[in-house]
Amino acid sequence: MVQIQSSMRKTGQQDHSQAKRDADVKGALGRIKHKFIVMSGKGGVGKTSTAVNLSLTLASMGRQVGIMDVDLHGPDVPRMLGLSGMLDLGANRKLNPMRFSKNLRAVSIESLTPTRDEAIIWRGPVKYAAIQQFIGEVDWGDLDFLIIDAPPGTGDEPLTVAQTIPDAKAIIVTTPQEVSLADVRKSINFCKTVKMEIFGLIENMSGLACPHCHSFIDLFGSGGGEKTAIAAGIPFLGKIPFDQKMVACGDAGVSYQQQHQDSPVSEAFRAVAQRMDQLL
Repeated sequence: MVQIQSSMRKTGQQDHSQAKRDADVKGALGRIKHKFIVMSGKGGVGKTSTAVNLSLTLASMGRQVGIMDVDLHGPDVPRMLGLSGMLDLGANRKLNPMRFSKNLRAVSIESLTPTRDEAIIWRGPVKYAAIQQFIGEVDWGDLDFLIIDAPPGTGDEPLTVAQTIPDAKAIIVTTPQEVSLADVRKSINFCKTVKMEIFGLIENMSGLACPHCHSFIDLFGSGGGEKTAIAAGIPFLGKIPFDQKMVACGDAGVSYQQQHQDSPVSEAFRAVAQRMDQLL
């Protein structure tokens, strides 16, 4: 009997804790106008750089933007923004996001671990709890946009986002070659299965302007993303060219947008950000 009563008390405490977490999540999301999850069917397509540069572009347009890195096993957002250190606790007992600028703030698991090289070895339930904490236990404040950088594939993290943020819209990133397009079709089917609205598809690394002769080189082909979007009946948001300077800026943790405002890449990101901004 004692064991049964103890078990019932633990269950009651867990239920209360989850109810409070759900309430905190609901309260935080109520202060965020638009939520976007940037996802891809496979790794290496430039998903994180897309999430970061869309966030930077929206922030440069005067919007209040948060970027939430839910790639728990390979968090790269802080490095690409040049952010370091741990998150601190505010007076309201919530975590303060890291500030890139007055308009852009970020949260990542890397900002909660003692070292950048700390390995995260978690299974589904722990990931679910962590992502809920990223929302409900962080003082995001009032945001125009929350950009969520998800890991590749259709596993725990994007599923948790779909369940926790039912009004989130998906931006799917691909490269033009068929191996990426085959995986991106799985992402499209994932969104349809969980009833997540797809805002559109971006074709990244879509050609390279030769720095010497300035002719255009299709490194991975071109046009496959647009054809896939048309076939799936989803909006095509545009092509982002490949630029070596983007790699250098990401590695150095500096804003590509600030360094190369007039580049074709920056113009392409502005075009996508303006479509997102029309939702306000």
